[in-house]
Amino acid sequence: MRLITRSLLLCLALCPSLALQAAPVQGLYRVVEPLPSEQADAREEGLRRAFDTLILRLTGRPEAVENQALVPLRKDPQQVVRQFGFQGERVVVEFEPAAVQRRLQEAGIPTWGADRPEILAWWLVEGSAGAQLIGDDQPGAAVLREAAQHRGLPLVVPLADLAEQLAVTADTLAQPTRLAEPSARYNADALLAVRVREGGGRWQADWRLRLGDQQTRGEVVGDNPEALADAVLRESLLWLAARFASRPGNAEALVLEIDNVDVSRFAETERLMQSLQAQLVGLEGTRLVYRLKADPAQVRAQLGLSALTEVPAEDAATGTEPSPIDAAAPPAAPAEQAETPDEPGLRLRYRW
Repeated sequence: MRLITRSLLLCLALCPSLALQAAPVQGLYRVVEPLPSEQADAREEGLRRAFDTLILRLTGRPEAVENQALVPLRKDPQQVVRQFGFQGERVVVEFEPAAVQRRLQEAGIPTWGADRPEILAWWLVEGSAGAQLIGDDQPGAAVLREAAQHRGLPLVVPLADLAEQLAVTADTLAQPTRLAEPSARYNADALLAVRVREGGGRWQADWRLRLGDQQTRGEVVGDNPEALADAVLRESLLWLAARFASRPGNAEALVLEIDNVDVSRFAETERLMQSLQAQLVGLEGTRLVYRLKADPAQVRAQLGLSALTEVPAEDAATGTEPSPIDAAAPPAAPAEQAETPDEPGLRLRYRW
């Protein structure tokens, strides 16, 4: 098996690889919170706020910090803090991932890993001078990115060039399906359409979030653009985490088959399997077999972000022929290595 894998990796050096749509969140366990002073009381309160922010990032459940197993930890978060420091009027806290995850598992709270849907944000701000779409190189983009980082979500800010400024209007945002054409160039997993208005010294946003054929919407208010952006991304986190977070007790032994894995797809498949902590245990032609322990519902949700298609059990049982593969596909392994291990556990089958 190691020889086969090394051979495939060697072939990949000569071929461009395709990127996964789901994006790993950088700095997931690093939290930045406002801190009015460096006095002991303010510092302890800052650490508690940072802890609350982290737990919400990882669970999507505001009530999680009230879990009895976490109450002592919330009173003294330094038990799971790797290091912390100050940047101006902010406290920067680096938490220890393994320690935090262990406490969440002991508490039986569902958690969400670092690989998360990439969100394309169409953010339209209406003012007295007219409407403006926030673009990648505009000052408002930094506000959106900071809010997304604070809530643990990978965010893409569009270019907002002339064509997009003309195409994305308030009417367009009200019908997310009309955003398909301008969004195609970004290849994101989810679309976030936000219409922002200011009035009476407050900011209001009507937002819609669409992921595949599922969508949600809401309204939030904030005292300033920063608070408003944070509120929108917080609501987005809660909705997405409800679909992807997995309860530790739901994990079970799984066997995952991926078919039609030609040379161009091998690196993409491996990156996806690494995010699931899956182990390669068999190879037969262009079919790879992995073993993992996870919640089946979470695995299906995560694979739903890729271009993989689940193969119904009845199709697999009747020997449905796989789709044509690239002529450059790696050769099948020798007969003594090509047999798929008889692995225990629920078997999920997918194909490119």
